[in-house]
Amino acid sequence: MAKLRRNHESQGRGTASGGMISKVGIFGAILAALAYFFGAFSDGEYPAGQTDRVDYAGEEYFTPTGTRGERINYEGYSLSYDEDWEQAEWVAYILERKNLQQKWGKRPRNFKTDPNVSTGSATDSDYRGSGYDRGHLAPFADFAWNDDQARETFYLSNISPQARQFNQGVWRELEELTRDWANRFKRLYVVTGPVMTEDPKGTIGRANRVAIPAAYFKVLLDLDDPEQKAIGFVIPNEVSFDPLPKYAMSVDKVEEITNINFFSQLMPSDVEDRLESTGNPDLWPFSKKKFDKRIRSWNNVK
Repeated sequence: MAKLRRNHESQGRGTASGGMISKVGIFGAILAALAYFFGAFSDGEYPAGQTDRVDYAGEEYFTPTGTRGERINYEGYSLSYDEDWEQAEWVAYILERKNLQQKWGKRPRNFKTDPNVSTGSATDSDYRGSGYDRGHLAPFADFAWNDDQARETFYLSNISPQARQFNQGVWRELEELTRDWANRFKRLYVVTGPVMTEDPKGTIGRANRVAIPAAYFKVLLDLDDPEQKAIGFVIPNEVSFDPLPKYAMSVDKVEEITNINFFSQLMPSDVEDRLESTGNPDLWPFSKKKFDKRIRSWNNVK
């Protein structure tokens, strides 16, 4: 969903003839439309054939619908926190080439309780000694160019218990490929989270009993020219020796599995239907080199 502040206030002041009000109203509508479109595409880019596209702007976030958690907006991403599972049911953000090509800052060392979760988030002690990695949903590397945004990815509201060989294996491969694709395609809309329609594998932490998801999803949307496309993934929370395309599917299929509607108001419904109904992995270049590295090295982490 695209959440945009729009000013529809057009109340007149004083008195005027009906004809004058009509003319002023029409002129104002034209000015408002021009202001909206020039504001939405303030970077000077206006791709041919995409004039009805809603774009990301400022502090606004596109967000999924159909979930029940507490919505929290950060500078770089937005999340919905599920108290029952003590983690985000989704995180959503824009991944852009211009940011990824900047110099990385220093990686933070400490995971932090999220003070913005009204019911209280998971704590670091919930993960300590659990045997599970503190798995980022919005990865540090996607925000490493901005120190403030990078620090926000270490809130434990953005962390989920991931099997070590999953987090540092197939999930790492998908995260690295997502950055490769953003560099290649310019910009991606990204939504990631645990699959909460499937019973968890158990819990960690005596105090908060953080649920261990059985699987995770990631959906990616490319709305830029020359080729709009979308793809989704659902991957079990365990070591994998299968190539990533095995887990690729349409966004519609991920929505069916998760009961989440990812991009319902980000674009016209006919465009949404077209893009979400297909998840062709041939349009997303996979890396045999990364796959081989996962099999030979990453999966062997202890």
